[in-house]
Amino acid sequence: MPDDPDRRARTRSETKDDYQIGYGKPPRGRPFPKGRPGNPCGRPPGEKNLKTLLADALDEPVAVTEDGRRHEVTKRELGIAQLVNKFTAADLRATKMLLDMLREVERRAQPPSPPEPLPFTAADEEVIQQLRERFEAAARAAAEMEVQP
Repeated sequence: MPDDPDRRARTRSETKDDYQIGYGKPPRGRPFPKGRPGNPCGRPPGEKNLKTLLADALDEPVAVTEDGRRHEVTKRELGIAQLVNKFTAADLRATKMLLDMLREVERRAQPPSPPEPLPFTAADEEVIQQLRERFEAAARAAAEMEVQP
């Protein structure tokens, strides 16, 4: 690739002034001014995500009249109570949903089972045998030292 003679002739300041900002050419020096975020149109601080919004909505209290008495329960509790009531009325969709929920709760509650131990190889058996011989020799030596006063 031949050198551009004009490029060599330009001074450093001229190159700096001629630099065009664009796609793949970020501003030189500081890419963003101080105090300005890199993604100004992004999620504002304090904005809640879907998980938080759902948890907040399910934890809202609701007034319920039961057996002539009025008390407050959360929407979460009310939804589970309604699901169980439909389950007891033999609603198949409610039965499937409730059983799936129970399986998931039980799966999370159980600690993971320990992995199956691997069988000893011939090399492992050899090492174990050598260790037994060492321990037996050490025990014999200790017994002989106790016998000799």
